[in-house]
Amino acid sequence: MTVWQTTPALARAAILAAVGALAAVTLGEPVVVVLVSPFLVLTLMSVLHRPTERPRVDNRLEHVSLHEGQGTRSRLRLTNADDVEVVTRVAQPVPYVAMRPAAGALVALATDNHDLQLSPRRWGRRLLGAEGVALTSRWAGFRFGVVTVSGQEMFVLPARAPYDSRAEAPAPVGLVGAHRSRRNGSGTEFSGIRPFASGDRLRRIQWRTSLRTGALHVVTTRAEEDSAVLVVLDALVDLGRSGGVDGEASSLDLGVRAASALAEHHVRRGDRVGLRVLGAHDARLATAGGQRHLRRLQGLLARTRIERSRLPEGFTLGVPGGTVVYVLSPMLDDGVVTAVASASQRGVPVVVVDTLPEDVRMAVAEGTDEALAELAWRMRQLDRDDLLRHLAATGCPVVPWRGPGTLDQVLYRLARRAQLPTVRVR
Repeated sequence: MTVWQTTPALARAAILAAVGALAAVTLGEPVVVVLVSPFLVLTLMSVLHRPTERPRVDNRLEHVSLHEGQGTRSRLRLTNADDVEVVTRVAQPVPYVAMRPAAGALVALATDNHDLQLSPRRWGRRLLGAEGVALTSRWAGFRFGVVTVSGQEMFVLPARAPYDSRAEAPAPVGLVGAHRSRRNGSGTEFSGIRPFASGDRLRRIQWRTSLRTGALHVVTTRAEEDSAVLVVLDALVDLGRSGGVDGEASSLDLGVRAASALAEHHVRRGDRVGLRVLGAHDARLATAGGQRHLRRLQGLLARTRIERSRLPEGFTLGVPGGTVVYVLSPMLDDGVVTAVASASQRGVPVVVVDTLPEDVRMAVAEGTDEALAELAWRMRQLDRDDLLRHLAATGCPVVPWRGPGTLDQVLYRLARRAQLPTVRVR
């Protein structure tokens, strides 16, 4: 149990005061008492202000769920601390968590602000390190602690990447949304003019055409529907080095942030969004809409871990009809490439977002010839480029992630292709 203990400063002051008083009496020199009087005053004041209560120390985070790059405070709560004058707290450094003060050490008066500012720099679960807290009484005579306070868990969501697109969904299949449908309905996009029929609304009458032809005609419009979107994230491997939200991005960093940006964009437009994380556990989230669903989706992204495993034989994306699929992957697994090509050949609108960082290098195991490893990696990249060219030739576009406007031209082409007539063999 932690109790108040005498500080070395009080012990030194008491010893010097006692030795000085003894020397003054022994030698008969009153001037010695004058020399040691400051130490005598310090000893007396420390003893008079001896703490009588046992304080309690606890810390609390203002926000336990943040987006990477945002900040919060770790507040230190003191109870029964009337006798405390100085607070000293030292926090252990945690990877991808910036602190202010930078070293995590803070000394302040008990009446001043002694909060520690924190800012997570990468998505995921971050367990803050334990803190050591020491309390000092008035006149620095007694010290309480060091008290060890356990760190709290912080849940860090992916950063809100700036992404927006004006492109329409290739094949909207829903009820109400912002995408122009291929069928006529109650919308705002002009479709054509036809003769009046029973059940048409009077406000749809086109009076100029009606007066010219002598018969009533109405304006027809395109329906506006929402779209179903499936985001597939490849978590089988993580290539490159992660430097946090302000530094270099690994392949998994690019994939997680791009998936969060795409999901937020489509949810904001009223679409239904689903998520599938390829890995050992094959985490899935059914398609839905709304801010609550977006929060669950970002939470699943934040729990993503590198799961080195092989996809089962005959692996497919399992996409229902009318769904737009975004595959975020470095495209280094043959199973992922085969599943994407199969879905594209079945007519599913698939867009591959290449998340392989530029100038990435593979980690070389100790004892491996670096020149041989570099040659093997270059050969693997050539093989990957050839696979991506064949994939693009099947009608599946492959684009690197570049933020806003990355997929505009691709979605425009897919939407135009969806409006072309198709030939079916019976």
